[in-house]
Amino acid sequence: MARTIVITGGGTGGHIFPMTAVADALAARGLDADVIKFVGSRRGQERTLLSSRAEETVLLPGRGIKRSLRPLALWNNVTALVRLVFSVLIALRLVLRWRPSVVVSVGGYAAFPMVLASVLTRRRLIFIELDATAGLVHRVFERYATVFCFGIRPSHLPANGRVTGVPLRPSIMGVERSFEQRSEAAARLGVDPQRHIVIVMTGSLGSATVNNAVVGLAGLWSERTDVAIVHVTGRRDFESVSQRHPETTALEYVVLPFADAMNDLWSVADVALCRAGATTVAELTYLGIPSIMVPLPNAPGDHQTKNAQSVVDAGGALMLPDSACSANTLAAAVDDLLREPTSRDQMGAAARNLGRRDAADVLATIVLEVRDGE
Repeated sequence: MARTIVITGGGTGGHIFPMTAVADALAARGLDADVIKFVGSRRGQERTLLSSRAEETVLLPGRGIKRSLRPLALWNNVTALVRLVFSVLIALRLVLRWRPSVVVSVGGYAAFPMVLASVLTRRRLIFIELDATAGLVHRVFERYATVFCFGIRPSHLPANGRVTGVPLRPSIMGVERSFEQRSEAAARLGVDPQRHIVIVMTGSLGSATVNNAVVGLAGLWSERTDVAIVHVTGRRDFESVSQRHPETTALEYVVLPFADAMNDLWSVADVALCRAGATTVAELTYLGIPSIMVPLPNAPGDHQTKNAQSVVDAGGALMLPDSACSANTLAAAVDDLLREPTSRDQMGAAARNLGRRDAADVLATIVLEVRDGE
């Protein structure tokens, strides 16, 4: 009988896409879909992003803990803890039913129930930490992991640690950034491929700070005939940004909500303006796209700043603090990159040198080694 492998975690696309990338790499090694199980959260994007997968998916109740002492936050945390206990009980039942040979966690609050259930039942654990700083779940249970894999090299690599890179979806790895692909993608996005194209992408919810600054930037550049901005606002701010769309006499300024159109966006990007989540960093470095990163402020462990710094130190990106992000600062930073093609090319090459093309395959090898280790 085939031995089950559970992949757990989620909450955001940045967690879920690596989960599916590892599953696809395992499938390429000959594992059937019924051997692999996904366990995530009902409140995350798992319901949407995993719904078409052949693997069995179980979504647990629960939500993250809010780091606030406000009365409403405290009440929400109490209810979250109740749901968490319920989720752990369900996870224990799943472990006893599936008897997995290995449990792979990509982190996030959605991973906690299955990780705890695995520790209690002495299942072998593999942690895949996508950021340069380990998240809370992985820090708490670090000593129970057989192998602790990091997508971005941390300042301190534990004894059981390995740097593997962040696994990417096959669709992203298929982006060629050729002129033909650029032209086709630009047509779908509604911009001229002959212009300099700036892609703004700050995640499924988006960033109010970046969105406000980009609306201002479009106003400043309204008469530019050499630039196109494709502004992915995130679902939360799309309506607001659309209503404030400046009059642009020559600038091509396309405003989009959030959709899984990353292939097209990265195919045309001359410069990317983005947050510094691990998956975004991995995609930009894999494809060699020059970028200006605006790390999410107050992220746990300030992990986005550390993610961005690893690319900046290699010469593959610029970093702009969220507090300094405005129309004027963006105009100066982006214009410098657009005006100097040699510097932009050097930045892209430096970013590409950091990219890992074999991360999913390396992780699949580790999963099978741990599974077959005893």
